[in-house]
Amino acid sequence: MNDPRDDLREPARLPPGQREAPLRPNHYGRVPRIDLDSWSLTIEGATADGSMTRLSWADVEALPHVEVRADLHCASHKSTPGLVWGGVSARTIIDLAPPAPEARWLYACAAYGYHSNLTVDDLLSPRALFATHLDGAALAPEHGWPMRLVVPHLYGWKGPKWLLTIEYLASPQRGFWEERGYHFTGDVWREERYAHQE
Repeated sequence: MNDPRDDLREPARLPPGQREAPLRPNHYGRVPRIDLDSWSLTIEGATADGSMTRLSWADVEALPHVEVRADLHCASHKSTPGLVWGGVSARTIIDLAPPAPEARWLYACAAYGYHSNLTVDDLLSPRALFATHLDGAALAPEHGWPMRLVVPHLYGWKGPKWLLTIEYLASPQRGFWEERGYHFTGDVWREERYAHQE
């Protein structure tokens, strides 16, 4: 049997411990005001060539657009199934600005200093996406406009809204919620919600 985390189609069943719920905004802090003229996505840290890459909104719009049907899973046991996310494949971004060989981890950083730790392998998942659209429309501000990270096999806190920076790391570091007792990895199919499970 195939591992549902590797399937390009959304699995027909919810992960263990989850129940279906409508999509509701859930975030730490207020919704930021973002000016697309000054917004950029920066890829920095332990990059392969030591340089920093900055993508403007126009740069992002020029990249190939893909869609992924994926549920959104919250550590509070709620899942919203069948969402259609549109944006740029995470692999496309990694190919534009690859990590150094020793950089197997990263921070995904967002407005107000929020950051989540992931592995580079998490972003290399074929369904990981730098999302700009939800169900055919541009993301609403409360859902992360202009860009959020979507990594379907991880809980929602691993995919920051209002994404600004990807920072490659040569050693593992805990992110905002991970420093506050959440699981380092956050794999939804393994129910990795809290640090005491590590």
